[in-house]
Amino acid sequence: MQQQKRQPELVEGNLPVFLFPTELIFYADDQSTHKQVLTLYNPYEFALKFKVLCTTPNKYVVVDAAGAVKPQCCVDIVIRHRDVRPCHYGVIDKFRLQVSEQSQRKALGRKEVIATLLPAAKDPKEEEEKRITAHLAESVFFEQALCQPGEKGSWLSTIFSNPSLEPALSHRSSFPRRPAYP
Repeated sequence: MQQQKRQPELVEGNLPVFLFPTELIFYADDQSTHKQVLTLYNPYEFALKFKVLCTTPNKYVVVDAAGAVKPQCCVDIVIRHRDVRPCHYGVIDKFRLQVSEQSQRKALGRKEVIATLLPAAKDPKEEEEKRITAHLAESVFFEQALCQPGEKGSWLSTIFSNPSLEPALSHRSSFPRRPAYP
């Protein structure tokens, strides 16, 4: 007896959806971010159809908001932010992508993506300062052993025991600063 290869029964809403990225961030001051791409992957052996829904469709244009993905293929979905006003800064909108089997109406799976409009792209220097500050806050510091005057190898003992160096050092009001590294 020959066994038939059966496709597993697909339960409504349980099919994993592979959509990347999972978050869209638009920057008002950077027009290149006003258009972004979502990529829908279909790793399955059957074709999928998809539909993109949005909580605020008046703020976005979704190019090809509905379509199909062949088995083992992917499609790019272009999303444009069209209402870049200060009243929308920080507001979190949601996109929902629903997928179903090519010949069926019921949704087999869905994935949500959040979208946020921010006023400005973050300054790399500011981000580096925050990273360094956070790193220092998490660092463990140890107390340094103090050198006593007169100990062998102590720079203090050299300065205090040799008065001829005093005039050479007195003209400096501060130590030279180290160069900043990028």
